[in-house]
Amino acid sequence: MNRTTRPLVIVGAFAGSLVIGLALMLWALGGLRTVAAPSAIGGPFQLTDQTGQTVTEKNLVGKPTLIFFGFTHCPDVCPTSLFEISEVLRAMGKDADRVNAYFVSVDPERDTAAAMKDYLSSFDPHLKGLTGDPKAVAKIIAEYRVYAKKVPLKDGDYTMDHTALVYLMDRDGKFVAPFNLKQSPQQAAADLKHYL
Repeated sequence: MNRTTRPLVIVGAFAGSLVIGLALMLWALGGLRTVAAPSAIGGPFQLTDQTGQTVTEKNLVGKPTLIFFGFTHCPDVCPTSLFEISEVLRAMGKDADRVNAYFVSVDPERDTAAAMKDYLSSFDPHLKGLTGDPKAVAKIIAEYRVYAKKVPLKDGDYTMDHTALVYLMDRDGKFVAPFNLKQSPQQAAADLKHYL
């Protein structure tokens, strides 16, 4: 080892041990918890699907559930995610009947049950659109720790800035993890089948 690399190795070793030491100390003190524990995501809600049927958290029990929050006027992220979810449901074949898939509106002002029905006609028929009055929608947004904010546009219209995760809930209606759509529909379907 020459004279110029030796100090770098010592500094690197010191920095590495410092990082490990700090991580261990934080862990010991309970500071390395996740921002939102899985049990902190989800809760009671009451919304209406695109056919006018009431849907509550009780509808999640008994089947694994995919939940995506968005809005019908969304230009890109929502239709892309709903298309990807539709592809996963198609890849599941008959097992798709054993899964819940919900598209929850963050824009109740425009997303009526009729608007949701029209919008979802382009996607897999297993997908249900959920909406409600602003108070009911605000409640589920808060319970699922979703970020949603109205953003005014220059023409007087508005769009919605929002969380773009797909939530995977287990058969008990408990949050498992964000569902990975960045894989083939077949692989995603195989992952989802583990929760049936």
